[in-house]
Amino acid sequence: MKEYPPRGTVIAVTMPQIPLYIPNEVCATVGASPSTPPDQCMKQVLVAVAQDGVSAPKDADIAGLRQVVADAKQKGIDLKVVVVPQNPPIDTPLRDIATEVGHAYPGSTVLVISPIWAGTYSTTYDRVTLEAGQDVAKTAGNPTQAAKNFVSQLQTPLFPWTTLTIVLVVVVAIATVLTRVLQVRGRRSAKPVESPKPSEPAPERTA
Repeated sequence: MKEYPPRGTVIAVTMPQIPLYIPNEVCATVGASPSTPPDQCMKQVLVAVAQDGVSAPKDADIAGLRQVVADAKQKGIDLKVVVVPQNPPIDTPLRDIATEVGHAYPGSTVLVISPIWAGTYSTTYDRVTLEAGQDVAKTAGNPTQAAKNFVSQLQTPLFPWTTLTIVLVVVVAIATVLTRVLQVRGRRSAKPVESPKPSEPAPERTA
């Protein structure tokens, strides 16, 4: 007979982790053949990033990217940049590449750039900030400017939409309550006041 845990027992359920998808396009980053297994190319990316924070094709502005990484370090940002010269079908694999680099170098903030996409990973910055950085990075036109824009966006305070939303909800709630109170008071004041009935004349006495 199957035994069940006692009532009130909390059972931890672990969701299976979705495996990372490393695209073949990453092999162009390290100058490897497209037929090379992506995992092998990814290992070369990790080695390159360990040296100076940059993994990019030989024809990229590697010196400029290294300078962006150095400038970011001066600002307290452990930046890693990976340049993928060819676009994968969607942008999700770029985030997977960034995630693998981030796992290999804990505490780092990773930017992966392709001609029209960008992917990021960081345990220092929240996803909203990273998404804003991606937006300015993928429209820059070249990897060096993209990395500069990304770092700049990380240091730009975002508008506190959450706080504004909470304030608006509170204001609307208060306005609703006040409106209701005024309506109730208005109804009470609008009730007609009954005028006193005229007294009947006393009967006349007869002599």
